[in-house]
Amino acid sequence: MSNVLFDVPGPKARVRHRLMAVLGIVAVAAILTYIVYRFYDSGQFTARKWQWLQYTQVQRDLVTALLATVKAFALGAVLALVFGAIFAAGRLSDHAWVRGVSTFIVEFFRAIPLLILMFLFYYGAPALGVTLPPFAAVVLGLTLYNGSVLAEVFRAGVQALPKGQSEAAYALGMGKTQVMTLVLIPQAIRSMLPTIISQLVVLLKDTALGFLVTYPELLYYARYIGSQGAFSRPIVPSTIVVAAIYIALCLLLTALANFIERRQRRSKKHVETERPPATEDVVGVA
Repeated sequence: MSNVLFDVPGPKARVRHRLMAVLGIVAVAAILTYIVYRFYDSGQFTARKWQWLQYTQVQRDLVTALLATVKAFALGAVLALVFGAIFAAGRLSDHAWVRGVSTFIVEFFRAIPLLILMFLFYYGAPALGVTLPPFAAVVLGLTLYNGSVLAEVFRAGVQALPKGQSEAAYALGMGKTQVMTLVLIPQAIRSMLPTIISQLVVLLKDTALGFLVTYPELLYYARYIGSQGAFSRPIVPSTIVVAAIYIALCLLLTALANFIERRQRRSKKHVETERPPATEDVVGVA
């Protein structure tokens, strides 16, 4: 028995792998313990460093920053999914010029770092006579970069589908656009759901780059609170709080993806249970 990438480990290899896993866990635990100790030793866990959380106005501002992060993520995610679906269909088009234009756009925006895109929209657009607010610069950057990545995800998902799906749709009289939008892309989205959710998690974390273009999201507010001398400049506590909020948001997004996946599996089992008997079974009974 062997795997595609490597042979199945034998008894000695399994023992070696377990030993390496234990050593790795111990090393990571030691590093985390040292970091926590350094924070404790430098007074980052004292009550004075965390008293800013007790103020009502700070709590309201923190919620406002959270809503700003969710707002940028939600709009960026929707636009990125639409962008990815459109240009994935373009890259699979029968027309060479459509494929060429779509390929150029996808590869161009996928190759540019997201931070540079945000800088171009916020700091570079005014040179062309166009002034964009920070929110627009952040959403446009998120849409173009992550949409380009999702376009490749959708394209790979469509190409991985059995050819019988498109052939059956064409046999029903559907056109290329109908086959792509009504048959192939919806199935590709379902099959590539884990990859899509992973990219959306990346998009959620990328909203933190918005603080560099003065967008008042979570990291921007954490930096603001951390610079306040009235609260003893709690940059580490504010960063820990914001990191915990990001982790919670990512876990909620993953839980939503798992819920959708379970619903799809139940729906598929329900359809298979109610499927009519095959032709040969009916003939045999007759």
